[in-house]
Amino acid sequence: MTTSVLVLSVNDVASAVAHRLWSDEYAVVLISEPQPVVTRRGMAFADAVFDGEAELEGVVARRVGSVPEAERLLTERTAIPLLVVTEYEPLVHALRPAVLVDARMRKRAQPEPLRGLAPLTIGLGPGFVAGEHVDVAVETSWEELGRVRWEGANQPLAGEPRPIEGLRRERYVYAPLAGRWRTQRAIGELVEVGEPVAWIEGPGGEHVTIAAPVSGVLRGLTRDGVPVAEGTKVLEVDPRGASGQWRGIGERPRRIAAAVWEAVQAWRSSQEREREN
Repeated sequence: MTTSVLVLSVNDVASAVAHRLWSDEYAVVLISEPQPVVTRRGMAFADAVFDGEAELEGVVARRVGSVPEAERLLTERTAIPLLVVTEYEPLVHALRPAVLVDARMRKRAQPEPLRGLAPLTIGLGPGFVAGEHVDVAVETSWEELGRVRWEGANQPLAGEPRPIEGLRRERYVYAPLAGRWRTQRAIGELVEVGEPVAWIEGPGGEHVTIAAPVSGVLRGLTRDGVPVAEGTKVLEVDPRGASGQWRGIGERPRRIAAAVWEAVQAWRSSQEREREN
């Protein structure tokens, strides 16, 4: 029997989880908010929210408008169905997944309890406590990347990003004010340090130009037209230039996805043992 999985978010980690489980014949459905602020769009299914479809390492996600459409696409298995909603709980009740994965990676937000919304609930990243918010917590920090916790808390948010060419946070740009993000550039384009890449239209008519923080290739670039909050990560440059990674599944998301697969497999095995007894 195919196990159904609902994955919250279309960021690079959520997309890697969906890709891994879908590739192992799980019945995966992606859930997204209407205008997700995702930078690494070449490494995720995020653009399907806007364009209707997106491909990631040979797997396609397709936006659908209803639960019956999602169920039909699951039967066809031509693409992962993606539903865009403002509230996810009604869809959880409608789809009744066996597994619910919260991959929203809301680093500073206190997670809400998910236990009971599905037979198995999994939370990725800081704040999740196995046995309290979720049944399983998966570590996303580099220090314990991919650790599966059946009890206890994931590590709190701390530390710096892994360096690329010696650069850590210097590679990123965070929105200096809230407003509408505008850009005419594309993921994968080469940029020079100080080169204008985008601008933010503030609520009071402000117009703030966003420049490349370092030279390299645009690895992360928020979708044009998306509203952003102050302090949100909106831009990332890989200083390796043309040899840098801006598409495909990255090492960290791939290892997190493997941990989620491991947790689901362990849970399925325990369910089978219980039925046999």
